Amino acid sequence: MTLKELEPQLLALSPTEKSQAIQLMLNSLLNSWHGIEKTLNVCGGDACIRSTRIPVWLLVSYQQQGLSDAKILEAYPTLNAVDLANAWIYAESHPQEIATAILENEAD
Repeated sequence: MTLKELEPQLLALSPTEKSQAIQLMLNSLLNSWHGIEKTLNVCGGDACIRSTRIPVWLLVSYQQQGLSDAKILEAYPTLNAVDLANAWIYAESHPQEIATAILENEAD
């Protein structure tokens, strides 16, 4: 898809959605996701919460299983609400990566 083809859809976004799209594109360009790190040889290089070995895919898996943010935070006391918000934003921006990681790790 080209930018020309996307232009009508981008212009139709609400101001909030436009802001989110800009943030998504900026993060993609910088390959920098606030609070999320990918480190070679740490959790297989999966996206993790900053300075931890807690992969985003695991948190998403818990959420898909019906765990609330409060229950996840209770299970991982080193995390906070901002960490979860960053994880949800990252997962929303990388759905295929997260789905693949969940499937691969369920098979283990």
